[in-house]
Amino acid sequence: MLPIRVPDWPFECKEFLATRATAHPVDAALNRWSDSRNLSIRTVFEQTFKNIDDILHKDAGCTSELDYTEQSSWLLFLKYLDALERDKAMEAELESRAYSFLLEPAYRWESWAAPKDSDGKFDHNKAMTGDDLLAFVNDKLFPYLHGFKAKASGPQTLEYKIGEIFGEIKNRIQSGYNLRDVIERVDELSFGTHKEKHELSHLYEAKIKNMGNAGRNGGEYYTPRPLIRAMIQVIDPKVGETVYDGACGSAGFLCEAFDYLSSKPSLSTSDSKTLQCETFFGKEKKSLAYVIGIMNMILHGIEAPNIVHTNTLAENLADIQERDRFDVVLANPPFGGKERKEIQQNFPIKTGETAYLFLQHFIKSLRAGGRAAIVIKNTFLSNTDNASVSLRKQLLESCNLHTVLDCPGGTFLGAGVKTVVLFFEKGAPTRKTWYYQLDPGRNMGKTNPLNDADLAEFVGLQKTFADSPKSWSVEATGLDQATFDLSVKNPDGGEEITHRSPQEIMDEIAALDAESAEVLAGIRALL
Repeated sequence: MLPIRVPDWPFECKEFLATRATAHPVDAALNRWSDSRNLSIRTVFEQTFKNIDDILHKDAGCTSELDYTEQSSWLLFLKYLDALERDKAMEAELESRAYSFLLEPAYRWESWAAPKDSDGKFDHNKAMTGDDLLAFVNDKLFPYLHGFKAKASGPQTLEYKIGEIFGEIKNRIQSGYNLRDVIERVDELSFGTHKEKHELSHLYEAKIKNMGNAGRNGGEYYTPRPLIRAMIQVIDPKVGETVYDGACGSAGFLCEAFDYLSSKPSLSTSDSKTLQCETFFGKEKKSLAYVIGIMNMILHGIEAPNIVHTNTLAENLADIQERDRFDVVLANPPFGGKERKEIQQNFPIKTGETAYLFLQHFIKSLRAGGRAAIVIKNTFLSNTDNASVSLRKQLLESCNLHTVLDCPGGTFLGAGVKTVVLFFEKGAPTRKTWYYQLDPGRNMGKTNPLNDADLAEFVGLQKTFADSPKSWSVEATGLDQATFDLSVKNPDGGEEITHRSPQEIMDEIAALDAESAEVLAGIRALL
């Protein structure tokens, strides 16, 4: 029997089948068949990802989840690029026009990674392996792909992204035989349908989450997706607005915002193009996060992500003009860092705290009337140092800080620090701030992570700034005009204790120890 290709059902067709399933047994059977196939896709992809990680675990060059994700990412990217080019070539052929491939024949996936025989099956006789494969990848492929950056027409082109990715990372797989095995597993994955891309994006998100669970600095790559989705629901971005994250990491905010907007009914072709090219913008300093962010956005459906590899804080705030501003800012900037004096000179409020510099950047980067949701340590609300007081004053005077979401400890996996989310609109001073104290009723952690249901009440009550046992409002005129203290003080539950718990202190010590160990390892490698 010939294999049956299930179509990538349009949204309207899926809706139609869903509404007719109860009345028409054939339609109901088709739904069950489609669902079982989707489950099968997920199962196959999950097993493939597990097989890849198992191979990398055995390789001397890969020692952690961060390495597994990095190495999977560049191979996934090249597999995706091959599928994209094939689709564009087929489309051009159907329209009787020529298509010029980005990659020369020798560097295309089908030539070096997965050559096929006349029956379309993997040809082991033609496939390089061992030292030959390593030599080709390290000495020819990566330099060739890095060269795309210099000849690209601009930073937002796919050619430029190719060049940047392969200039920032390197092949860490030391065994050419392990690399061959990984390539064959990656070649099993398909980007052919929307459902396949959807499942791959979910699995990739799971890998990013595992990086956050793995310790070291992995937590900086992952913000809990239920929290991101709640932030987006409150901000409610619209098609035609621009969305920005200047510390985008794995691009979780941008990906979730894209999913939120692309799921809107009745999107036109023009709307889809706007979402692809003119809506989502990010900046990221670290090489690995930059690569993972690009791959994450690609898997979510954005072909050439507008992510720039740069140190956002190196930009002088005075240089930001109206053309550089955005309608929406969604971010979880890194905190606890200590920025150098020359970086601090770019900001009117001088401080070494990374998150405080980012907050100044985000306020300046918003257009008048623009909306933001920013994660920050809860100590920002009450610290009495000059920078904290000055920044709170600036926020309250230049923006309407309408909502503060107080998150419980354990919200961020692998990080013991407590956080809040600041929701504000630029252009008018704060008159009243609504607080919500999130309490899921259980200890948060890796085995009990945050979920969408935990945040449903917050999202619902926030629409009207309703009072409840967990929520209340504070008039700006009632704030201490010397300190502008914004501490979370639930009138029904007493003042929140902002001192860190012993566990939070121990978590921070462990994180610092791990960071020190990495630095020492780097020094030893140079000696």
